[in-house]
Amino acid sequence: MADMRAFRDAVGRWATGGSDDAARELAERLGLRTAVLLEGPSDLAAVEALAAWRGRDLAAEGVCVLAIGGAMSVGRYTGLLGPPGLGLRLAGLCDAGERRFYDRALERAGAERGSFFVCVADLEDELIRALGAARVEEIIRAEGDSRPWQTFQRQPAHHGSLRHQQLRRFLGTRKGRKIRYGRLLAEALERGGAPDPLEALLDSV
Repeated sequence: MADMRAFRDAVGRWATGGSDDAARELAERLGLRTAVLLEGPSDLAAVEALAAWRGRDLAAEGVCVLAIGGAMSVGRYTGLLGPPGLGLRLAGLCDAGERRFYDRALERAGAERGSFFVCVADLEDELIRALGAARVEEIIRAEGDSRPWQTFQRQPAHHGSLRHQQLRRFLGTRKGRKIRYGRLLAEALERGGAPDPLEALLDSV
């Protein structure tokens, strides 16, 4: 795991103009074959949690999961990690509204599109729909977040919104909350109950 974190850090430095030496050395040492590109750390937390729940050690399988810092960065990472760079197979998730950025980046990198799967709004939206609003609220209560959740619901801006929409917005209202709940919601999924894009992604790598 330490080496995988080191690889992620090395790729991050490479992506911001640093040398590629460390990333190439670590990719070879780790036996990497696939890079899973995700928009942010909450997506990464959810994917790793569901993989662990399935009993999979992605790092041992030569799969690195990376948060790329948003859809606008996908072109940079497909170039570094795909055929023009390290030559890894690429996979990932993207939001429906940003699919065009991924299609363009994959085409430019000469990479296959078949292992990229689309979330309707984002992965949090998919997880909430898979679990149901009532189950997500149970998790919020168990985490001691009932009071901030109730305060959020009373705000005029959220009156009239569907409970599902309120929950999705609530998860993004405080730094670190999306990451924590990305993991918690993924861990709460029953076997076979994961959102289709997440199931398809893990089946593909």
